Amino acid sequence: MDIEDWSEYDLDTRAVRAGQQRSAEGEHAEAIFPTSSYVFANAAQAAARFAGTEPGNIYSRFTNPTVRTFQDRLAALEGGEACVATASGMAAIYATCAGLLKSGDHIVSSRSIFGTTTILFSNYLGRFGVETSFVPLADLEAWERAIRPETRLLFVETPSNPLTELVDIRALAELARRKGCLLVVDNCFCTPALQQPLALGADIVIHSATKYLDGQGRCVGGAVVGDRERVGKEVFGFLRTCGPTMSPFNAWVFLKGLETLGLRMRAHCEQAGQLAAWLEGQPGVERVHYPGLASHPQHELAGRQQSGFGGLLSFEVKGGREAAWRVVDATRIMSITANLGDTKTTITHPATTTHGRLTDEQRAEAGISQGLLRVAVGLESVRDLQNDLARGLGA
Repeated sequence: MDIEDWSEYDLDTRAVRAGQQRSAEGEHAEAIFPTSSYVFANAAQAAARFAGTEPGNIYSRFTNPTVRTFQDRLAALEGGEACVATASGMAAIYATCAGLLKSGDHIVSSRSIFGTTTILFSNYLGRFGVETSFVPLADLEAWERAIRPETRLLFVETPSNPLTELVDIRALAELARRKGCLLVVDNCFCTPALQQPLALGADIVIHSATKYLDGQGRCVGGAVVGDRERVGKEVFGFLRTCGPTMSPFNAWVFLKGLETLGLRMRAHCEQAGQLAAWLEGQPGVERVHYPGLASHPQHELAGRQQSGFGGLLSFEVKGGREAAWRVVDATRIMSITANLGDTKTTITHPATTTHGRLTDEQRAEAGISQGLLRVAVGLESVRDLQNDLARGLGA
C-alpha cells in the first residue's frame, strides 16, 4: 500500500491494511520472505546498504520484508513512529532496557508485573549495574518518592497481570516528563484496540505479540513501539547487533492475527464481563478482579483510559490453594496453561505458575494469594464456561 500516513483511518482499517508493500508479483495477501540474506545488484549497492546510505534489505536478523510489514502495521495501530519486532515479549523488554540503559541507571517499576519481568529486573539487569525499585502500581506518590537523579525509566503493566489493577497513564506520564524519565507501558492485555498509551503521554509501548496480537496461541514474539530516535535507532541497534529476532513466519502469523484484532477484543470484553458478573454471585468466590465491574476500585479510570475492559480476569476462592487447585482440576473445556490472549479460554494458578519463581515476600507484595485463579476468557459459550467453573466451585 502506498499510504504513508494512516492516522486518518480507523483502527480496524489499519489492522487489515497498514504496512503492506506488495512485491512485483502483485500478491493480495502479505507474502512470507523465508530468506536469511539478500542479493545486491553490485558491489557499490552492497557497500551503500551496509553503510546505511541506501535503504533496503541486508540480512534477516534485522531486515526482512514480512517482519517490516508487521512492524509498520503495529506502529500504525499504536500511533508510534517506529516499531522493533523481537523473538518474544521478554526479548522486547530486555531489548528496550539494553538499548536505552547503562550501568548506574535506575528503573522504577510497578510491583504488579509479570513474574519473569520481575526476575529480569532484579536478577539479571542488576548484574550489569542497573538497579530497580518496585512500587505499588496505582500509588503516584510512591512513584514520585522512588525516583532518583539516576532514574531513567518507569515501567508498568496496566491493567496488571493477574489482578487487573490500573495506573493513571496520563498522570504517570506527566510525572515521568517532569522528572526526566521515560515511561514504558506494557500494553499486552489491552492491545491498541482498547488502549493507546502513546496518546496518553507514554514514551514506549511493549507487546508480547504471543498474546492477543496473535489471538490463537500459535507463535511467540514481541514488539517495542515508540519514536524514531529511541526505538528506531537505539532499540533497533541492539536488535541488529544482538539478534533477538522475530522470524518471518511468526511475523506473517501475527499479521493475520492483527486483521481480526478489533473484532476479537470486543468479543473478549463482552465474554469476560459476563463471566466476571456471574463469578461475583458465586458463594465459593471471595473476590473478583475485573475492571468492568462496578466493584473494581478503578472502574472509573478504566472507563476513561480504555475503550473496553479486556478479556482477563482473576478471582479468589475460599479455601486457599487446595480449593483453587480443585477448581482448576474440575474444568473440562478450559485449557490449564499459563498462556493467555487466545480464542480458547485458559485458567492458571498464578502463585505456582506465572509468579511461582518469586519469593513469598514478592508474591505477597504483588497481591498473589494462594487462592487466586486467573482466567483469560476466550470465545467459547459463556454458559459453558460458567458450567466449567461451577463444577469446581460447587465441590
